[in-house]
Amino acid sequence: MKEIILNIYLIINNGDVVSFKAKAYEKNGDDAEKIKFLKENVRNDFEHAFVFDAPFNKLGQFMSYRKFSKLERQGMQYRLFEEIFEKLNAPENPIVCVTPVVNGEILAS
Repeated sequence: MKEIILNIYLIINNGDVVSFKAKAYEKNGDDAEKIKFLKENVRNDFEHAFVFDAPFNKLGQFMSYRKFSKLERQGMQYRLFEEIFEKLNAPENPIVCVTPVVNGEILAS
């Protein structure tokens, strides 16, 4: 079944998540094929991905990557991507590949 899948990047500078980037595709295939496709395109997609604002607190400070990791362990990190999902017309539970970019370096396997 054809569905929208996404490569999402966490832009991390000096330990803080300062922005997100995302690139969407509409693809057929099973989940494993879609994930494989996203992983194969991580490096190429980064330059062409749309930029999204990262969350910040009342003081205008960005979220630390440690705090993001805590949300991730609780399975709550997807709440931070709602704007991305909405703007890129993603389905309710989209297939995503989340890649950290730390101080300009893409950390992809």
